Amino acid sequence: MSRVALGIAYDGRRFQGWQSQPDGRTVQDRVEQALAAFATLPVRTVCAGRTDAGVHALNQVVHFDAPVQRDIFSWVRGTNRYLDADIAVQWCREMPPDFHARNSARGRRYRYLLLESAVRPALESGRCGWTFRPLDGAAMQQAALHLLGEHDFSAFRAAQCQAASPVKTLRSIAVERHGAYWRFDFDASAFLHHMVRNIMGCLLAVGTGTRAPQWMAEVLASRSREAAAPTFAAAGLYFVGPYYDQALGVPGHTPAMDWMP
Repeated sequence: MSRVALGIAYDGRRFQGWQSQPDGRTVQDRVEQALAAFATLPVRTVCAGRTDAGVHALNQVVHFDAPVQRDIFSWVRGTNRYLDADIAVQWCREMPPDFHARNSARGRRYRYLLLESAVRPALESGRCGWTFRPLDGAAMQQAALHLLGEHDFSAFRAAQCQAASPVKTLRSIAVERHGAYWRFDFDASAFLHHMVRNIMGCLLAVGTGTRAPQWMAEVLASRSREAAAPTFAAAGLYFVGPYYDQALGVPGHTPAMDWMP
């Protein structure tokens, strides 16, 4: 039995997140149903990072132990044949037997796409966040610097978070403007539940002038969720994907990443 890894892109708008649920309205349920239809046997997957309802993925990585022999590339086209249009397997690799999509990852990346406009989004509704207030990019970048490094991120942690420790290493936050859109890129060892959306709420409080950049350091030091801004919308959040030791040959880029501003 060979261990197989897949890269999956999906639009999270109509799903209740990644993780399997009794009602079957999750990305994991749909992917496993498609894999089972192609393999003609049950298949269970393990993902690199669970996403919430409404959150998208550009390169979610999963692994599974193949119950049947198939040509490696056939897992892409064969599985996609049974998937809806808003989920697509991007690539497939045969991996060492000890590879683990979650535990082997060296880090994870998220991206938040935000529209700054007096008018709410229409065509991009559900695929980007929105603010009608002008944003100060320099202030947001200054605030983001306070979060870099290893910290206790309890102030940005959801109450239902199941992580063993709130201590994570945030390696970088990039804030860039592309026309009417802002793109926020986050790279960390791992993320807590709602961590990016809670940071986004605070960055926007700074960007709109409601709070000063130094306030971000105060929120972090408080280790209290009550000190931070409200959780921002899921609509613009994308799990860019995990990354691994280069020797494993896991693709870190998919075509789905190229359509964004």
